[in-house]
Amino acid sequence: MQTYIAAVGRGESAPAPSVARQWWVLTLRMVRASVRNGELVTALLAPSVFTLGFYVPLNRVMSFGHGFGSYAQFLLPMIVMQAVSFCAGAAALRAATDARDGLDDRFASMPMSVVMPLAARTTATLYRILVAVSAAVVCGYVIGARFRGTIWHTAGFVIFAALVGLLLGLLGDLLGALSRSPEATTQALVLPQLILGMVSTGFAPADQFPEWIRGFARNQPVSAFVNVMRALTGDSGPVTWAILGPGLLWLAGGLVVLGVASAVVAGRRHR
Repeated sequence: MQTYIAAVGRGESAPAPSVARQWWVLTLRMVRASVRNGELVTALLAPSVFTLGFYVPLNRVMSFGHGFGSYAQFLLPMIVMQAVSFCAGAAALRAATDARDGLDDRFASMPMSVVMPLAARTTATLYRILVAVSAAVVCGYVIGARFRGTIWHTAGFVIFAALVGLLLGLLGDLLGALSRSPEATTQALVLPQLILGMVSTGFAPADQFPEWIRGFARNQPVSAFVNVMRALTGDSGPVTWAILGPGLLWLAGGLVVLGVASAVVAGRRHR
């Protein structure tokens, strides 16, 4: 970047900026910040808090008379979901802070692609997601959850969980970029996560909900994501399209819609 500015000042033709270097520098800026401000520590510790908060009070209740072989096995996908949702909150906070502080406007005046800041933020979010998923799996193992499928099923579990985290991260980043208010963005994310998390099959089977809300609990996206991860752990019988399909469709559709929307917003804000 300094070479570019110096060349322009001398009236020379500026060298073409390196896209890979721009991406790396912007990503490293946010990765370092996540270490300093505690985001990385939160990604590591949050799954432990979720595990204690959910498993300890619910294990005895849900294991009595509900046919669970292991409530730890049943709960593992929801521990992962809660862990990656925290990463989405951090992504929203970072995007809103950059927009509020004028950093996006500063990037717009530099010789880089309009989507480069978004790409760097997304990469940093994915890094935190992988840390959170790893910590959540370790917590699941501690309470007794196990992967009973093939190595490919286990790899699919990790990849799917990371992509769900990426989906939530894109949603948080988009809301943050639009609102420019870290406080308002964080609050806007809490209520939907709370409702969709509690009224899902992550904590209890659908037949444990009142009949009037059972259909919503069974078919909403969090339940679809949880069902995919539960199947990939080998906890719900054969891995079939009937189980995987809804979650994969929600994921693919969400990534396409949020990816396009985020790129459009990034382009409009940098005109």
